Parts: sequence; structure tokens; C-alpha cells
Amino acid sequence: MKDSAATGLYPPYLIELRLWRQFIAVAEELHFSRAAQRLNMTQPPLTQAIAQLEATLGLRLFDRTKRSVQLTAAGAALVPEVRELLIRAAALPALARASADGQAGRLRLAFVSTVGFDLLPRWVRAFRARHPRVALELIEATGDVQMEAFARGEIDAGFMLHSPGFAPPGLACLRIARERLLVALPEQSPLAALGTLTLGDLLGQPLVIFPRRILPSLHDAIFAMYHAAGQLPAVAQEAIQMQTIVNLVSAGLGIAWVPDSVRQFQRPGVAYRSVGADAAPDAPAASSGRDLPGCETSLVWPGASTNPVLARFVAFVGESPG
Repeated sequence: MKDSAATGLYPPYLIELRLWRQFIAVAEELHFSRAAQRLNMTQPPLTQAIAQLEATLGLRLFDRTKRSVQLTAAGAALVPEVRELLIRAAALPALARASADGQAGRLRLAFVSTVGFDLLPRWVRAFRARHPRVALELIEATGDVQMEAFARGEIDAGFMLHSPGFAPPGLACLRIARERLLVALPEQSPLAALGTLTLGDLLGQPLVIFPRRILPSLHDAIFAMYHAAGQLPAVAQEAIQMQTIVNLVSAGLGIAWVPDSVRQFQRPGVAYRSVGADAAPDAPAASSGRDLPGCETSLVWPGASTNPVLARFVAFVGESPG
């Protein structure tokens, strides 16, 4: 066979869907006249079209005699693939409309570990059930890693932990939860035997905390609480993930300030206690717990994004109970 450039035919990857539809009609009817009738055309143009397709591919798809038409091995191998091609081609307009409306597509969603305890599993299940054609790519990442990923265009949105009122610069922000901070204590600590603690009970205890670069707003709020009480935190160990911090508390390395949601991470050897609720009436404000910092979790995303799937997810989170 001559190459397509010499014959003036299109190369194989530019074969029109019309030719593939005609091929399937002949393959299913095994009769050119019936296939032409099915396609609402006359037989000579159909015969020419199949000949063009065979010339473009450089092989025979049908064995023809005056009495019969049979698929060759190559033709038979193409039938299921071409059927699938035509089905997918027919679905493209609906897919395009769904993608433009945010009903189909991809969402790359980062999250901090504390969201994974409760909110994220519930929302992922519900969003996938409502929008089964959206592919959710979940990436666990601390806030600093998320900011770098936003800058590189590697994620579409993220759940971040931060101190109240803090908004990551350059990002739109939807607050989804506000929590108090609890203290995680080794169970063998005498303080674990108490009910509610005051900040004064804890100031001298070794502290397990995340590095400042991971969560600067909350790190600064915790340090400011100690400074207001006239103390410097005695940092015994730093760790990135909340689960790791709690594990280190279990090992007896110190206490840790953690969001209330971390209480769901039940680690043997760790007790969670509230701070400040039963402080003495004449205690200074800094040590009574009235000024204890809290924390917030927010969904953040680039405000200039035009991703319709992201817009649909933001709306979904906004209307979902926390």
C-alpha cells in the first residue's frame, strides 16, 4: 500500500468518526446494501468509504465475494474498540456540559490531619455521592506545604488550621469550624488526675509542639499565652503531625496543646483535659484560662480560580453542617 501522503488520504489518527460508523454498520450487517440502507445512504458511496478506510489503514477489513462479506482478523479485532470509541464520542457533549457546570472534572484537595478525624470523611462521602463524576484527589499536607502547592498550581483548595481571624494571604477563606484548645497529658502525670486545669498548672511542664513554620498563627498564639503569664515555653520536642505529637505525649515527653477534635484520636497513655473553666475568681486573667487561644479550620482556595468544580465544592461545604 502507498503511504497516506502519496494517496492524498488522512493519516490513521485523523480518521473521521463517520468512517468508523460506516465500518461498524458493515461489520454488523455483513452486507453493504443493508448497511447503506441503515445509514440512509446509497451503496456506492459506502463501498468507496470502506475502501478509503482500508487504504488509510493499509490493510483489508473485509473479505468480499459476490455472495458474502466477512470480517478479516484485523476487522474483527477493531469492532469492540470502535464500538467503545463511538460510545465515548457520543458522550462527549454531555461531558463537556457537565464539566462546564462543575458536575464532572477533578478537584485536588489538600487537608490537615485534624480535618481527617471527622469532617473530611463525612464531606467526601456526601460530595462523591452527589457528584459521582468528579474525581477527588486528596493530599494530606500541613499549611506551609499547602501554600507552596498553591504557588505551584498543584492543588485547587485546602483545609487549613489557624488561629481565629487569621486568613492565609492571597487566598479566599471559608471558616468551617472553631474549636477550643485542650491539653494532652501523659496519663501517669499527677495533673491527669485533676478535672479541669488552669494555665498556672501547666506553665512549667515540658511542651511538645509543632514547628512555627507549620502553623505560625497558632504557634505564635500559644507562645503569646505563655509570655503573658511571664513564662517561656519549655519546648521539649517538636513534631509536625498532631498524631505524632500525641504519641510523644504518650511517651512522657511532655504536654501538648491540641484542637478539641484531636480528642477523637484515642491514644493509650494520653489524657485530654480542659483548661481554665474552674479557675479561681481572683486568679489573674493570663492564668485563669479566660485568654486561652482557640483555633479555626477553614477551606481556602485561590480567589481568582475559574474551576467550576471548585465553585461547586465551596458551595457544598458552605451549606454542609460542621
